[in-house]
Amino acid sequence: MTTMTTITFDTHKFVKDLESAGVPPLQAEAFVRAQQEILSQALDSTLATHSDIERVERKLIEFDGGFKAIKWMLGIIAGGVVMLVLRAFFPV
Repeated sequence: MTTMTTITFDTHKFVKDLESAGVPPLQAEAFVRAQQEILSQALDSTLATHSDIERVERKLIEFDGGFKAIKWMLGIIAGGVVMLVLRAFFPV
């Protein structure tokens, strides 16, 4: 589902600023509409939606579970390596 982001800014002031800079009124209004559309499209492609955030949260939870298992495995391997090194220097 794609939703269009609403851009809120004072378009009337923007038009008046353009007109005071010498831009004809029709062109100023067209420029403001184009600017709104450009900003809306840019924000739609870069802003995260609620479902995007939920998806990332689920992935982080999955990753955390896998990371805990990896930590345990690395701990066991490190313990085994330490035991081998100790046996090499201190034979029984």
